[in-house]
Amino acid sequence: MSTAFNEMYLGPQIRPPYAQLESWMRAMPADLRRQKQAEAEALFRRIGITFAVYGEGGDPDRLIPFDMFPRVFTHSEWARLERGIKQRAQALNAFLVDVYGRAEIIRAGRIPPSLVYQNEAFEKSVVGFVPPKGVYSHIVGIDIVRTGPTDFFVLEDNCRTPSGVSYMLESREMMMRMFPDLFRENRIQPVDRYHDLLRRTLTSVAPQKCRHDPTVVILTPGHFNSAYYEHSFLADLMGVELVEGQDLFVEGEFVYMRTTQGPKRVDVIYRRLDDAYIDPLCFRPDSMLGIPGLMDVYRSGGVSICSAPGAGVADDKAVYTYVPEMIRFYLGEEPILNNVPTWQCAKPDDLGYVLDNLGELVVKEVHGSGGYGMLVGPKSTKEQVETFRHKILNDPANYIAQPTLALSATPTFVDEGVAPRHVDLRPYCLVGERIELVPGGLTRVALTEGSLVVNSSQGGGVKDTWVLAE
Repeated sequence: MSTAFNEMYLGPQIRPPYAQLESWMRAMPADLRRQKQAEAEALFRRIGITFAVYGEGGDPDRLIPFDMFPRVFTHSEWARLERGIKQRAQALNAFLVDVYGRAEIIRAGRIPPSLVYQNEAFEKSVVGFVPPKGVYSHIVGIDIVRTGPTDFFVLEDNCRTPSGVSYMLESREMMMRMFPDLFRENRIQPVDRYHDLLRRTLTSVAPQKCRHDPTVVILTPGHFNSAYYEHSFLADLMGVELVEGQDLFVEGEFVYMRTTQGPKRVDVIYRRLDDAYIDPLCFRPDSMLGIPGLMDVYRSGGVSICSAPGAGVADDKAVYTYVPEMIRFYLGEEPILNNVPTWQCAKPDDLGYVLDNLGELVVKEVHGSGGYGMLVGPKSTKEQVETFRHKILNDPANYIAQPTLALSATPTFVDEGVAPRHVDLRPYCLVGERIELVPGGLTRVALTEGSLVVNSSQGGGVKDTWVLAE
């Protein structure tokens, strides 16, 4: 693996977007830094910015580590990223409408039918249904890594219920509160319009039978869910109700919410639970989280569900390899952002290469998430590599492999002072009547020296992400 690109330094020179931060960093004494860090942690704890890690003892609500050193993008860097993100979100939605409809991309031989129709995320219950505005995935979280001054790659697409946007917003709030002078001295584009854009996106996809101002709710599995803080946070910001399945019921052609003033009709449900649990009459009959009959109302145009059931077939890690082809097929354009080169273990030639080079590759489960179920070859022991070899041989189609990229590093406050740590970026692209995103995203940072795993469940932290104005 080559040396990581340091986003602040190009050789001995400080890169222009970080020029102001270098003097800020040097002027901050260690005791002030420790005081500010303690202040940030106390605020995060008081506000409740925690996440749950299932299956672990101790504190079920863990504080997410927050790093005070912001990550910076220039206006032109962001402009390119924004174009590439919007292009990708548009193609992914075109793909979803297509595969639940005429499946032209499969007929044209551009993607194997087995990857779609044998995919556990493919929902037969929505075949032939086109959701309002032709949008299946309304909030697309696209994970991006950087490897050089102009080199960006998409690591994966999250088309179902991408989480983490609350960390993006709260990290900015935290930095503005602790270091107001930085925001006076730097022209940083705001991210605080996100909740307005989200609400506009959700209301823009109101169902066919909605003849009034749409009533939007956020459907949560409940306070035991790892992202419950975010669900309540977004509901508060948007001024909408946070509901659980038991708060909603179906009557006739519509969905209603129980209120102290009596039933109130619901038009748009921003759901934060998996397809399998949203309607026990259509999916898992043992689900206690969903609303019986919801899918009948959805298919008849009485309610919109965001993101739509079935959207997950577009963010499978094997389907991911075909997104550049989707962009060419549906949009007639070349991809602005490249995929990471990927080997599919379901293909015999790819499998052979992966098994011969396991110690050099990153191997992931096709449906895995959160940094679990993966092998980082160069960071693994021989025993771990051999154990993973047997897993792959037992079920090759369940795995893909990628080269171990030298993820870029940004300055990060550590116990000893400041040191480079690897980062990625998750911007949140909103798709409704229009496609838009705020200038920034969630920067996740691997706080352990040398680690490439940035997931909070694996010890990663978060940073504020700055996009400079022109």
